Amino acid sequence: MKINSLAPAQGARRKKKRIGRGLGSGWGKTSGKGSNGQKARSGGTKGIGFEGGQMPITQKMPKRGFTNIFRTEYEIVNLKDLAKFDAGVQVDPASLVAKGMIKKKVKVKILGVGEAPKQMTIKAHKFSKSASDKLTAAGGKAEVL
Repeated sequence: MKINSLAPAQGARRKKKRIGRGLGSGWGKTSGKGSNGQKARSGGTKGIGFEGGQMPITQKMPKRGFTNIFRTEYEIVNLKDLAKFDAGVQVDPASLVAKGMIKKKVKVKILGVGEAPKQMTIKAHKFSKSASDKLTAAGGKAEVL
């Protein structure tokens, strides 16, 4: 046996169906696509939501609400997450980025979920009322940037 005599086993490979090659082939004229029409043409399907030319239901439904483009978004950090820092340390957005708790260049809001950690100074753009109360009760400071 030589490499040039290798061939796949009999019946392992099927020949490509040559459609549209005359009436005698059995796959001529409409080439297995049924009667002529939109679906027999290339690209003959309409997009999702197309309803035959009538007004689509998505356009009939009323629009509600709006998006405020001037909204300021805050990255949220809970008091319980600040337990990673040592006592007496000053926590600011740069130190939160260093610990991997927030992304860079975002405003930070401290929420009062959990117990306030040891006394520390926390600098952030915004504090919830419960967070600032818990911090002052624990002997820390809440400084707004």
